[in-house]
Amino acid sequence: MITDGLRMPAEWEPHAATWLTWPHSALSWPGKRLAQMPALWAKMIRAIAPGEEVHLLVQDEAMEARAREALREHAADAPSVHLHCVPTDECWLRDNGPIFVKEGERTVITGWEYNAWGGKYPPYDLDIAVPDRIAEITGLSAIRPGMILEGGSIDVNGAGLLLTTEQCLLNPNRNPTLSREEVKTRLHRHLGAERILWLGEGLEGDETDGHIDVLTRFVAVDTVVSAIESNPRDTNHAPLRENRERLDSMTGLDGRPLRVIELPMPPRVDHAELGARLPASYANFYIANAAVLVPVYGHAARDGEALEILTACFPDREIVAIEALDLIWGGGAVHCVTQQQPL
Repeated sequence: MITDGLRMPAEWEPHAATWLTWPHSALSWPGKRLAQMPALWAKMIRAIAPGEEVHLLVQDEAMEARAREALREHAADAPSVHLHCVPTDECWLRDNGPIFVKEGERTVITGWEYNAWGGKYPPYDLDIAVPDRIAEITGLSAIRPGMILEGGSIDVNGAGLLLTTEQCLLNPNRNPTLSREEVKTRLHRHLGAERILWLGEGLEGDETDGHIDVLTRFVAVDTVVSAIESNPRDTNHAPLRENRERLDSMTGLDGRPLRVIELPMPPRVDHAELGARLPASYANFYIANAAVLVPVYGHAARDGEALEILTACFPDREIVAIEALDLIWGGGAVHCVTQQQPL
Protein backbone atom coordinates (compact mmCIF):
# COMPACT_ATOMS: atom_id res chain seq x y z
CA MET A 1 0.00 0.00 0.00
CA ILE A 2 1.20 3.50 -0.82
CA THR A 3 1.43 5.46 2.40
CA ASP A 4 4.46 7.76 2.22
CA GLY A 5 5.70 10.29 -0.30
CA LEU A 6 2.19 11.62 -0.92
CA ARG A 7 1.41 15.33 -1.26
CA MET A 8 -1.88 17.13 -1.60
CA PRO A 9 -1.27 20.06 -3.98
CA ALA A 10 -2.63 23.49 -3.20
CA GLU A 11 -5.88 24.30 -4.95
CA TRP A 12 -4.25 26.96 -7.12
CA GLU A 13 -1.76 24.47 -8.58
CA PRO A 14 -2.63 23.23 -12.11
CA HIS A 15 -5.68 20.98 -12.39
CA ALA A 16 -6.34 18.16 -14.80
CA ALA A 17 -10.04 18.42 -13.99
CA THR A 18 -12.78 19.55 -11.65
CA TRP A 19 -15.36 17.03 -10.42
CA LEU A 20 -18.98 17.81 -9.47
CA THR A 21 -22.22 15.92 -8.90
CA TRP A 22 -25.35 17.07 -10.74
CA PRO A 23 -27.85 18.47 -8.19
CA HIS A 24 -30.63 16.02 -7.34
CA SER A 25 -31.27 16.18 -3.60
CA ALA A 26 -34.61 17.49 -2.39
CA LEU A 27 -33.24 17.09 1.14
CA SER A 28 -30.63 19.76 0.47
CA TRP A 29 -32.82 21.99 -1.70
CA PRO A 30 -36.51 21.56 -0.88
CA GLY A 31 -39.33 22.77 -3.07
CA LYS A 32 -38.56 25.23 -5.83
CA ARG A 33 -34.92 25.63 -4.82
CA LEU A 34 -33.88 22.35 -6.40
CA ALA A 35 -35.28 23.62 -9.68
CA GLN A 36 -32.90 26.60 -9.45
CA MET A 37 -29.79 24.44 -9.16
CA PRO A 38 -29.25 23.30 -12.80
CA ALA A 39 -28.79 26.88 -14.01
CA LEU A 40 -26.38 27.57 -11.17
CA TRP A 41 -24.37 24.40 -11.90
CA ALA A 42 -24.25 25.38 -15.56
CA LYS A 43 -22.83 28.78 -14.64
CA MET A 44 -20.11 27.17 -12.53
CA ILE A 45 -19.26 24.69 -15.30
CA ARG A 46 -19.22 27.46 -17.89
CA ALA A 47 -16.62 29.30 -15.80
CA ILE A 48 -14.47 26.24 -15.11
CA ALA A 49 -14.53 24.45 -18.50
CA PRO A 50 -12.34 26.91 -20.49
CA GLY A 51 -9.38 26.06 -18.26
CA GLU A 52 -9.75 22.33 -17.57
CA GLU A 53 -11.90 19.25 -18.00
CA VAL A 54 -15.10 18.99 -15.97
CA HIS A 55 -16.36 15.58 -14.83
CA LEU A 56 -19.96 15.46 -13.72
CA LEU A 57 -21.61 12.58 -11.83
CA VAL A 58 -25.27 11.84 -12.58
CA GLN A 59 -27.62 9.33 -11.00
CA ASP A 60 -28.59 7.41 -14.14
CA GLU A 61 -29.13 7.70 -17.89
CA ALA A 62 -32.37 9.65 -17.45
CA MET A 63 -30.62 12.27 -15.34
CA GLU A 64 -27.73 12.32 -17.80
CA ALA A 65 -30.17 13.29 -20.56
CA ARG A 66 -31.71 16.04 -18.43
CA ALA A 67 -28.30 17.35 -17.42
CA ARG A 68 -27.08 17.47 -21.02
CA GLU A 69 -30.21 19.36 -22.02
CA ALA A 70 -29.70 21.89 -19.20
CA LEU A 71 -26.04 22.35 -20.10
CA ARG A 72 -26.98 23.02 -23.73
CA GLU A 73 -29.70 25.45 -22.66
CA HIS A 74 -27.19 27.45 -20.60
CA ALA A 75 -24.30 27.25 -23.08
CA ALA A 76 -22.24 25.01 -20.78
CA ASP A 77 -22.00 21.91 -22.99
CA ALA A 78 -18.31 22.32 -23.84
CA PRO A 79 -16.32 19.38 -25.29
CA SER A 80 -14.30 19.36 -22.06
CA VAL A 81 -17.40 18.42 -20.00
CA HIS A 82 -17.85 14.68 -19.38
CA LEU A 83 -20.79 12.94 -17.67
CA HIS A 84 -20.62 9.67 -15.71
CA CYS A 85 -23.45 7.57 -14.25
CA VAL A 86 -22.48 7.23 -10.58
CA PRO A 87 -25.39 7.23 -8.10
CA THR A 88 -24.96 9.32 -4.97
CA ASP A 89 -26.99 10.15 -1.88
CA GLU A 90 -25.99 13.81 -1.84
CA CYS A 91 -24.25 16.32 -4.11
CA TRP A 92 -21.49 17.57 -1.78
CA LEU A 93 -18.58 16.06 -3.70
CA ARG A 94 -15.98 17.98 -1.71
CA ASP A 95 -16.92 15.79 1.26
CA ASN A 96 -18.08 12.46 -0.15
CA GLY A 97 -15.67 12.32 -3.08
CA PRO A 98 -11.98 11.45 -3.23
CA ILE A 99 -9.09 13.68 -2.28
CA PHE A 100 -6.53 13.58 -5.09
CA VAL A 101 -2.85 13.61 -4.12
CA LYS A 102 0.46 13.34 -5.94
CA GLU A 103 3.18 10.73 -5.54
CA GLY A 104 5.92 12.34 -7.54
CA GLU A 105 4.40 12.86 -10.98
CA ARG A 106 1.70 10.22 -10.41
CA THR A 107 -1.83 11.13 -9.25
CA VAL A 108 -3.34 8.91 -6.56
CA ILE A 109 -6.84 8.87 -5.05
CA THR A 110 -7.24 8.85 -1.28
CA GLY A 111 -10.65 7.51 -0.32
CA TRP A 112 -11.32 8.61 3.24
CA GLU A 113 -14.20 7.20 5.24
CA TYR A 114 -17.45 9.16 5.28
CA ASN A 115 -20.42 9.24 7.67
CA ALA A 116 -22.47 12.26 6.49
CA TRP A 117 -21.01 14.81 8.90
CA GLY A 118 -21.16 12.72 12.03
CA GLY A 119 -24.12 10.53 11.06
CA LYS A 120 -26.53 13.44 10.62
CA TYR A 121 -28.02 12.48 7.24
CA PRO A 122 -28.40 8.76 6.55
CA PRO A 123 -28.42 6.90 4.28
CA TYR A 124 -24.98 7.51 2.84
CA ASP A 125 -24.07 4.09 1.43
CA LEU A 126 -23.85 5.39 -2.13
CA ASP A 127 -21.65 8.30 -1.06
CA ILE A 128 -19.17 5.99 0.67
CA ALA A 129 -18.55 4.28 -2.68
CA VAL A 130 -17.88 7.48 -4.67
CA PRO A 131 -14.06 7.50 -4.35
CA ASP A 132 -13.83 3.91 -5.60
CA ARG A 133 -16.18 4.66 -8.49
CA ILE A 134 -14.09 7.66 -9.53
CA ALA A 135 -10.97 5.50 -9.29
CA GLU A 136 -12.61 3.07 -11.74
CA ILE A 137 -13.48 5.91 -14.14
CA THR A 138 -10.02 7.49 -14.05
CA GLY A 139 -7.94 4.31 -13.75
CA LEU A 140 -6.04 5.90 -10.86
CA SER A 141 -4.76 3.90 -7.92
CA ALA A 142 -6.82 4.35 -4.74
CA ILE A 143 -5.91 3.93 -1.10
CA ARG A 144 -8.08 3.96 2.02
CA PRO A 145 -6.37 5.79 4.91
CA GLY A 146 -8.90 4.41 7.41
CA MET A 147 -10.13 7.67 8.91
CA ILE A 148 -13.27 9.76 8.47
CA LEU A 149 -12.31 12.99 6.73
CA GLU A 150 -14.36 15.39 4.62
CA GLY A 151 -12.54 17.48 2.04
CA GLY A 152 -14.15 20.66 3.35
CA SER A 153 -12.55 20.14 6.75
CA ILE A 154 -9.00 20.75 5.48
CA ASP A 155 -7.12 23.26 3.38
CA VAL A 156 -3.46 23.01 2.33
CA ASN A 157 -0.75 25.24 0.93
CA GLY A 158 0.86 22.39 -1.03
CA ALA A 159 4.13 22.87 0.85
CA GLY A 160 3.52 21.06 4.12
CA LEU A 161 0.93 23.20 5.93
CA LEU A 162 -2.63 22.00 6.58
CA LEU A 163 -5.40 24.09 8.13
CA THR A 164 -8.27 22.49 10.02
CA THR A 165 -10.42 22.92 13.14
CA GLU A 166 -10.51 21.11 16.45
CA GLN A 167 -14.30 21.26 16.38
CA CYS A 168 -14.41 19.02 13.30
CA LEU A 169 -11.39 16.73 13.21
CA LEU A 170 -11.38 16.04 16.95
CA ASN A 171 -15.16 15.67 17.17
CA PRO A 172 -16.19 12.32 18.72
CA ASN A 173 -18.79 11.91 15.96
CA ARG A 174 -15.95 11.44 13.43
CA ASN A 175 -13.08 9.34 14.80
CA PRO A 176 -13.72 8.68 18.48
CA THR A 177 -10.92 6.12 18.79
CA LEU A 178 -8.20 8.35 17.30
CA SER A 179 -6.12 10.75 19.36
CA ARG A 180 -4.96 14.12 18.07
CA GLU A 181 -1.54 12.60 17.39
CA GLU A 182 -3.05 9.70 15.45
CA VAL A 183 -5.08 12.13 13.33
CA LYS A 184 -1.91 14.13 12.64
CA THR A 185 -0.06 10.97 11.63
CA ARG A 186 -2.68 10.06 9.02
CA LEU A 187 -2.73 13.59 7.61
CA HIS A 188 1.03 13.52 7.37
CA ARG A 189 1.27 10.09 5.73
CA HIS A 190 -1.52 10.50 3.20
CA LEU A 191 -1.64 14.26 2.47
CA GLY A 192 1.95 15.31 3.13
CA ALA A 193 1.03 17.58 6.06
CA GLU A 194 4.22 18.47 7.91
CA ARG A 195 2.46 20.88 10.26
CA ILE A 196 -1.20 21.04 11.29
CA LEU A 197 -2.57 24.53 11.96
CA TRP A 198 -5.46 24.04 14.37
CA LEU A 199 -8.24 26.62 14.53
CA GLY A 200 -11.06 26.30 17.05
CA GLU A 201 -14.79 26.70 16.40
CA GLY A 202 -16.73 27.22 13.19
CA LEU A 203 -19.79 29.21 12.15
CA GLU A 204 -23.21 29.22 13.73
CA GLY A 205 -25.51 26.94 11.73
CA ASP A 206 -22.68 24.93 10.16
CA GLU A 207 -23.83 21.32 10.41
CA THR A 208 -20.39 20.12 9.32
CA ASP A 209 -19.10 20.97 12.82
CA GLY A 210 -16.60 23.59 11.78
CA HIS A 211 -15.37 23.01 8.24
CA ILE A 212 -12.34 25.12 7.48
CA ASP A 213 -13.54 26.03 3.98
CA VAL A 214 -16.00 28.59 5.35
CA LEU A 215 -13.45 30.04 7.77
CA THR A 216 -9.84 30.35 6.58
CA ARG A 217 -8.27 29.47 3.23
CA PHE A 218 -4.78 29.49 1.79
CA VAL A 219 -4.42 31.85 -1.18
CA ALA A 220 -0.62 31.52 -1.39
CA VAL A 221 2.03 29.40 0.27
CA ASP A 222 2.46 31.94 3.09
CA THR A 223 -0.91 33.73 2.97
CA VAL A 224 -4.46 33.01 4.13
CA VAL A 225 -7.75 34.85 3.96
CA SER A 226 -9.77 34.52 7.14
CA ALA A 227 -13.43 35.34 7.75
CA ILE A 228 -14.10 38.09 10.28
CA GLU A 229 -17.44 39.21 11.72
CA SER A 230 -17.20 42.89 12.61
CA ASN A 231 -20.44 43.03 14.63
CA PRO A 232 -19.59 42.17 18.26
CA ARG A 233 -23.22 41.23 18.94
CA ASP A 234 -23.18 38.55 16.22
CA THR A 235 -22.64 35.01 17.54
CA ASN A 236 -19.91 34.47 14.92
CA HIS A 237 -17.86 37.40 16.17
CA ALA A 238 -16.13 35.68 19.10
CA PRO A 239 -15.14 32.37 17.46
CA LEU A 240 -13.89 34.10 14.31
CA ARG A 241 -11.90 36.59 16.38
CA GLU A 242 -10.40 33.73 18.42
CA ASN A 243 -9.42 31.94 15.19
CA ARG A 244 -7.86 35.17 13.93
CA GLU A 245 -5.81 35.44 17.10
CA ARG A 246 -4.59 31.86 16.69
CA LEU A 247 -3.44 32.67 13.18
CA ASP A 248 -1.31 35.51 14.55
CA SER A 249 0.86 32.97 16.36
CA MET A 250 1.20 30.54 13.45
CA THR A 251 4.19 30.23 11.16
CA GLY A 252 5.22 28.38 8.04
CA LEU A 253 7.84 25.65 8.05
CA ASP A 254 10.46 28.37 7.58
CA GLY A 255 9.44 29.98 10.89
CA ARG A 256 8.02 33.10 9.28
CA PRO A 257 4.55 34.30 10.37
CA LEU A 258 1.62 33.68 8.10
CA ARG A 259 0.28 36.69 6.24
CA VAL A 260 -3.41 37.05 7.15
CA ILE A 261 -5.92 38.94 5.00
CA GLU A 262 -9.27 39.56 6.65
CA LEU A 263 -12.35 38.66 4.65
CA PRO A 264 -15.72 40.10 5.69
CA MET A 265 -18.70 37.92 6.51
CA PRO A 266 -21.90 38.37 4.50
CA PRO A 267 -25.01 39.56 6.33
CA ARG A 268 -26.89 36.85 8.21
CA VAL A 269 -28.75 34.35 6.02
CA ASP A 270 -31.52 32.27 7.61
CA HIS A 271 -33.33 29.11 6.59
CA ALA A 272 -36.83 30.56 6.68
CA GLU A 273 -38.63 27.23 7.12
CA LEU A 274 -36.38 25.89 9.89
CA GLY A 275 -35.77 29.22 11.58
CA ALA A 276 -32.05 28.46 11.67
CA ARG A 277 -29.00 30.34 10.51
CA LEU A 278 -27.13 29.12 7.42
CA PRO A 279 -23.29 29.11 7.20
CA ALA A 280 -22.97 31.73 4.47
CA SER A 281 -19.35 32.75 3.90
CA TYR A 282 -17.24 34.26 1.15
CA ALA A 283 -14.40 31.90 2.14
CA ASN A 284 -16.21 29.06 0.36
CA PHE A 285 -14.69 30.02 -3.01
CA TYR A 286 -13.23 27.56 -5.51
CA ILE A 287 -9.94 28.10 -7.35
CA ALA A 288 -10.07 26.68 -10.89
CA ASN A 289 -7.31 26.97 -13.50
CA ALA A 290 -8.81 29.94 -15.28
CA ALA A 291 -11.23 31.36 -12.71
CA VAL A 292 -12.06 31.75 -9.04
CA LEU A 293 -15.73 31.09 -8.28
CA VAL A 294 -16.93 33.16 -5.33
CA PRO A 295 -20.32 32.77 -3.61
CA VAL A 296 -22.24 36.02 -3.19
CA TYR A 297 -25.37 36.68 -1.19
CA GLY A 298 -27.27 39.62 -2.66
CA HIS A 299 -25.63 42.35 -0.59
CA ALA A 300 -23.90 44.75 -2.96
CA ALA A 301 -21.49 46.31 -0.46
CA ARG A 302 -20.28 43.15 1.31
CA ASP A 303 -20.26 41.09 -1.90
CA GLY A 304 -18.25 43.80 -3.61
CA GLU A 305 -15.72 44.04 -0.79
CA ALA A 306 -15.15 40.27 -0.80
CA LEU A 307 -14.79 40.17 -4.58
CA GLU A 308 -12.28 43.02 -4.47
CA ILE A 309 -10.15 41.24 -1.85
CA LEU A 310 -10.12 37.96 -3.79
CA THR A 311 -9.38 39.76 -7.06
CA ALA A 312 -6.22 41.09 -5.47
CA CYS A 313 -5.31 37.58 -4.27
CA PHE A 314 -5.74 36.04 -7.73
CA PRO A 315 -4.87 38.72 -10.31
CA ASP A 316 -4.23 36.12 -13.05
CA ARG A 317 -7.67 34.50 -12.82
CA GLU A 318 -11.15 35.71 -13.65
CA ILE A 319 -13.25 36.26 -10.53
CA VAL A 320 -16.75 34.87 -11.13
CA ALA A 321 -19.55 35.72 -8.69
CA ILE A 322 -21.93 32.81 -8.08
CA GLU A 323 -25.29 33.77 -6.58
CA ALA A 324 -25.52 31.45 -3.58
CA LEU A 325 -28.66 32.39 -1.64
CA ASP A 326 -30.44 29.28 -2.91
CA LEU A 327 -27.33 27.08 -2.87
CA ILE A 328 -26.58 27.84 0.79
CA TRP A 329 -29.96 26.35 1.79
CA GLY A 330 -28.24 22.98 1.43
CA GLY A 331 -25.66 23.99 4.04
CA GLY A 332 -22.77 24.71 1.68
CA ALA A 333 -21.71 26.73 -1.32
CA VAL A 334 -19.29 26.67 -4.25
CA HIS A 335 -16.30 24.95 -2.67
CA CYS A 336 -18.50 22.29 -1.09
CA VAL A 337 -19.75 20.98 -4.45
CA THR A 338 -16.41 20.94 -6.31
CA GLN A 339 -13.27 18.80 -6.07
CA GLN A 340 -10.04 19.38 -7.97
CA GLN A 341 -7.96 16.69 -9.65
CA PRO A 342 -4.36 17.91 -9.93
CA LEU A 343 -2.45 17.74 -13.18
